[in-house]
Amino acid sequence: MPAHTKNSSRRKFIRNTALAASGFFIVPRHVLGRGYISPSDKLNIAGIGVGGKANVNLPYAYNKGSDNIVALCDVDDRQSVDGRKRWPKAPYYKDFRQMLEKENKNIDAVIITTPDHMHFVQAMAAMQLGKHVYCEKPLTHDIYEARMLTRAAAKYKVVTQMGNQGSSGDDTRLIETWVQNGLIGDVHTVHVWTNRPTWPQGVPAPKGQHAIPKELDWELWLGTAPSRDYNPAYLPAIWRGWVDFGTGSLGDMGCHFIDVPYRALKLGYPVAVETSVGSVYTGFFEEAIYPDSYPPSAKTHIQFPERENMPALEMVWYDGGIRPKRPVELLPDEEMGEYDGGIIFEGTKGKIMAGLFGRNPTLLPTRKMKETQLPKSKFDFVEGGTEGHQQQWVKACKQGFGAYTSSSFDKSGPLTETVLMGNLAVHSYNHFETDAKGNRKFNGRKKLLWDGENMRITNFEPANQFVRRKYRGNWNLGSE
Repeated sequence: MPAHTKNSSRRKFIRNTALAASGFFIVPRHVLGRGYISPSDKLNIAGIGVGGKANVNLPYAYNKGSDNIVALCDVDDRQSVDGRKRWPKAPYYKDFRQMLEKENKNIDAVIITTPDHMHFVQAMAAMQLGKHVYCEKPLTHDIYEARMLTRAAAKYKVVTQMGNQGSSGDDTRLIETWVQNGLIGDVHTVHVWTNRPTWPQGVPAPKGQHAIPKELDWELWLGTAPSRDYNPAYLPAIWRGWVDFGTGSLGDMGCHFIDVPYRALKLGYPVAVETSVGSVYTGFFEEAIYPDSYPPSAKTHIQFPERENMPALEMVWYDGGIRPKRPVELLPDEEMGEYDGGIIFEGTKGKIMAGLFGRNPTLLPTRKMKETQLPKSKFDFVEGGTEGHQQQWVKACKQGFGAYTSSSFDKSGPLTETVLMGNLAVHSYNHFETDAKGNRKFNGRKKLLWDGENMRITNFEPANQFVRRKYRGNWNLGSE
């Protein structure tokens, strides 16, 4: 497509979505032309991002033809090979804005499986057009974006789901039942850890000139992020460790692990956060700070206030190989968590240990699992468990706004904000001032006090620059 046609298309789309932001939005197909979508009807789904996790999301939503994949979009043709072979009749685009404009009448819902820095603009554009949205975790790249998507889902009355499939699992619900039934008393501390990163972090920005692969539209891949030269060190999956694109270990796994205590303990906005991060030295006493990359490891403390009949609580997050101290109740040869991480709830009457998604919840000491009358889950079984997370959303889309999904944006938005509070602390950690002698004072290495309602750090103003990032160019789509 000629450049002038591309630009015209983008201007037209932005104009349309600006109308949506002001209160007028394009009515979805099932309202205009077809009326209420019955449960037996097929949902027409578009995929923004066709490779990686989309190789799970799209087939599970498609469900062997129970529903339709009607359009595909990816900025990298190499990533879309399998998807285009699987659904050869689906029109294929590189620019999601063109896809939404041209296929608007054919699309009921959108699945977003792209790097974190593009989630917000893609989800917002789809919702403004009345499309239901399934978006991979973390929901957004920064806190402000998460708040805006939470509000937009209610405003545009669309069915939403974040891709933290553990929220549809039975173990998550079982732990919620145990905790809220008082099985371990009042929970005051939760430890959460992961084996991530499993990609480079704490490294300098890559250098050198590299030819852009012919299959890749680098400018579209960059999207909202600051402009830079193409480098193979950024993709396909290693973008997670780069600050402008990903959200590091915490963003990658926090929405999976933290979701479990977030639900069980009815957590809302935190009130304070502090962190310490692993250092990198390039020489003797020569500490290197690489602001483009997340640190190699971090330990982050997030504090929550009293809520309902539950006491104040501290959640401690560990990544980069750091783990909490083994509970004294755990025998020396017993496994702590799972290979990729774990969760430990500490209460006034005992402890619960679990793995990813809350898998294998276990009372400590483990002999209590046989000695204790354990309450059964108070929640109904979720059809398909974690494998049914996408289909749960599909079925809810057919029922319409208000139908239940495990991780709708009203739940996953605040969870994402909490997860990203840790990253805000990490970004602030290396904020420093230099005195007259050239010595650095790291002012950000302190406890940061958080006003959740107003999305502000109240005791260290420089930290507030990390609440909401700036987009480059005209990437302001629906952000106001």
